[in-house]
Amino acid sequence: MSTLLRSIPFVRASYKIGKPHTSLAVRLQRTPLAFQYDRRYVNGFGGPSPGQIRSQADDSEEPPKAEKDRLRSQWSATLFKMFESAVTTFASLLVLGLAGYTYHKYYKYLILKKMAKAFEPGDPVLELAALGKGLPNNILQGDDQHWIRHAEQTKIDGIINGTDRGHYHLLIGEKGTGKSSMLLHAMQKVDGEGISMFEAHADLEIFRIRLGKALDYEFHEDYIGSLFSIKGPREGNTALLDIERAFNKLEKLALIRRKTVGRPLVLIVNSTHLLRDDADGRDLLELIQQRAEQWAASNLVTVVLNSDDYWVYESLKQYSTRMEVLPVLDLPKDQAISALMQFRKRHYEDEEQPSSKLLEEVYSRLGGRLTFLNLVAKSPDMLRTCEEICQVEKTWFLNNCWILGDGCDDDVMDQQKYAAAAMVLAKALVDQEKEAGSSSDKPYLLPQIPLHKAREIMTRADFIKSYDHINIFTIDAQAMVRADSVPMQRAFREICSEPGFEAHLEATLDRISAIESLGRTREVVAKDLIAGKYKISGRPDRGEGITVEVYPTGEANE
Repeated sequence: MSTLLRSIPFVRASYKIGKPHTSLAVRLQRTPLAFQYDRRYVNGFGGPSPGQIRSQADDSEEPPKAEKDRLRSQWSATLFKMFESAVTTFASLLVLGLAGYTYHKYYKYLILKKMAKAFEPGDPVLELAALGKGLPNNILQGDDQHWIRHAEQTKIDGIINGTDRGHYHLLIGEKGTGKSSMLLHAMQKVDGEGISMFEAHADLEIFRIRLGKALDYEFHEDYIGSLFSIKGPREGNTALLDIERAFNKLEKLALIRRKTVGRPLVLIVNSTHLLRDDADGRDLLELIQQRAEQWAASNLVTVVLNSDDYWVYESLKQYSTRMEVLPVLDLPKDQAISALMQFRKRHYEDEEQPSSKLLEEVYSRLGGRLTFLNLVAKSPDMLRTCEEICQVEKTWFLNNCWILGDGCDDDVMDQQKYAAAAMVLAKALVDQEKEAGSSSDKPYLLPQIPLHKAREIMTRADFIKSYDHINIFTIDAQAMVRADSVPMQRAFREICSEPGFEAHLEATLDRISAIESLGRTREVVAKDLIAGKYKISGRPDRGEGITVEVYPTGEANE
């Protein structure tokens, strides 16, 4: 034991002074030798020995090796925890980023796959037409003569099946001439493969939704990238930007399809005239035209626009280089009469067939408008149905454009200007018809006036587009103005032939002129005048003041 205690530095110093207490050996076995010792000594001194003081001074100047090891182990543990947290965070971010990127790439692939499915055989528009048991305005349903407009149908068939490429097309014609029916019939021949058709709308948001439905494109509204803290592309976008994004996806699909199929896709925008003739509508039409020009040049997509109004053609013509216009007019006389006769034979087999004179009378009252012929051909009393159709057209014209005479109030000034201009143009068409006469051996042709002359007759240039939109007058692709249909021309003729119509029209025009004159007149009132005569001179419009001079009665007579 003495040998062991001498081996310890601070114990050896105190051992020389006196024997340590017996409890020192026990404590040395239980506690670390570098930090604990017994302060009670047998020599009776209460303080530490000199050797013990040297040991504490050594401890304060230089830490022991065990302390260094402990501190080193603590720093090592802290650094390891920091490294472990950094690696865990980096791994989490890496997994999250890879998952988000993988989902983003998969979502783009899914978009193209869904859009390609929208151009597979079969189309919702064809399914809806099949529910109606036939195409609208289709009066011939035989196997050999399913459609009667051979010339236009052949051209449209080539556009739809992809043989006519390199252009985009505008179908323009009056309401009820069969434009949509020919497109549906051409789609049926190829079972809608590579074709998508949808209806236009004046509201851009509804247009966006209908385009997305036709292309099976959700505009990233089903995108769940927010789960990966990725902002969705739909946030903060307008309808026009979404339509541009849909066209970008359609272009990618067309590039892929051209390598496999070799035919361009066909996108049909029906009822394009429903777009508003304002800034938003023109911006959308310009966007569609730009894409149509690019796709036509590269044979990627053939765009077909179907319109009833002239303003669509007028807007597209300014920047068109690859646009083809296909006018769709009424049926000629011989073709319309033949179609009526064949339908009556098939629909009324047991009854006596109408005579040629009756069929010509029907044509003279309705013309070759396909929607009117469809109604008359199914009616038991054909002439009565003709009269009902003519009365409906006349009522429509009178409700929108009747004039009020010389007793109209000045509050209806704008509406009477609109109505009077329509009546003046209708009278001009009737007068031209009387001058030209009619020939029964030629197809029935409506009188027509060039667009610039029609504006000159009305003395207004802004009303004619509105008349075209409400189907009173129509403007064709050659900028010729005429009545919207044969029943509408008959309504013009009946109204203008009524007794006193011309005087009533003149009275209305005079009243309009008087109201406008009152609006331009300024009244000067002089009060408390003295005897004599007055001379007022000056031109305020030239910057001169108004001067009033008073002359006595005698001087004024000189």
